[in-house]
Amino acid sequence: MKIVQNEKISVEELKEMSKRMFGNLVKAVVDIEKELMAIDAELHADQEAYLLENGSVQQNLWGINLYPEMQGEQMIEFDSMIKNLSVNNSCFSKANNRSSQMI
Repeated sequence: MKIVQNEKISVEELKEMSKRMFGNLVKAVVDIEKELMAIDAELHADQEAYLLENGSVQQNLWGINLYPEMQGEQMIEFDSMIKNLSVNNSCFSKANNRSSQMI
């Protein structure tokens, strides 16, 4: 697992990660308040647990799948399985902006 904060991760690095894991995607969890991302683990739950153990707050975490072979908005797929259901559109928009800035 890798933590990305205050830096960008290249599409080439994402492609290498995807080859090791699922072939076409990389799982990540974004903390929209701390502006960081846990990436490159088999399960979103592992990334989520790591971030929670290190001070993140559940309501700020978003699970995503990254498809490095795609471009633009198609590269990011939101997976809200780790989220509670009291999410509003502004949180979704914020998560989209944070993850896009890291790639």
